[in-house]
Amino acid sequence: MTLKRSGKSVENSPLGNEKPGTGAGRNLNELAHNKLEELIVTCALKPGSYLRIQDLQTLTGINRTPVHQAVTRLSSDTLMIIQPRQGIQIAPIDLTRSHLLLQLRRDMERFVVALASERASSSSRRQMRHLIGLLSAHRNEMTIVEFNEFDRRIDQMMLAACGEPFLEYTLRPLHTIFRRLGWIYHTQTGHGANLDKTIDSHLDVLNAVVAGKKDEALVASDKLIEFVDAMFPVLESEVAPIVFDATQDFDPF
Repeated sequence: MTLKRSGKSVENSPLGNEKPGTGAGRNLNELAHNKLEELIVTCALKPGSYLRIQDLQTLTGINRTPVHQAVTRLSSDTLMIIQPRQGIQIAPIDLTRSHLLLQLRRDMERFVVALASERASSSSRRQMRHLIGLLSAHRNEMTIVEFNEFDRRIDQMMLAACGEPFLEYTLRPLHTIFRRLGWIYHTQTGHGANLDKTIDSHLDVLNAVVAGKKDEALVASDKLIEFVDAMFPVLESEVAPIVFDATQDFDPF
């Protein structure tokens, strides 16, 4: 399969109206956060770049107060940096730091999938089976934008199945950090031109959790983290430094 670089509209995506964050009554603060988070993930807000609150209002179409609160939250998540007199900086990507955080993510993901395997309700397992069916049916024509919709839904389902709300506040920023790295890997490198391995890795985790097989879920989770770990040498060798930090000068010669 050759990866398509651009995404489809939500209406035409496999998840359709199931995409998180598009409900009519969605809280504006959460909506502003989700929109800015998506712009960070896809590097529409370039790592290292500076913007003003007014710029973010224009980009999201949301007024100042929800955007300001979203910026405060994203700053706490280390995805934005509030720089006095300079504006708001989109956090540059530090591959060394990200590699270190991957160890933390590995341990936390193991905890989550083990707990989900044991605690998931019959309703949660039905929802996961439905997601497995959608992901399997649409994998051949899927774009990275569409896959990220699935990835977010998988993360939400796993956390919900655990029944421990605290986990979301620690894992969600990590998921965003690595979703941005994954987007760069799948759009900026030759190695990432195929989504098969990442789709298979996520399906393995889902199937193990649905079956309540904790040990298999742990193995599948570790393999997913190993796949992410293997991205780092590729990112370091194939992606220009300016992609990770817009303030860096890059001379290809």
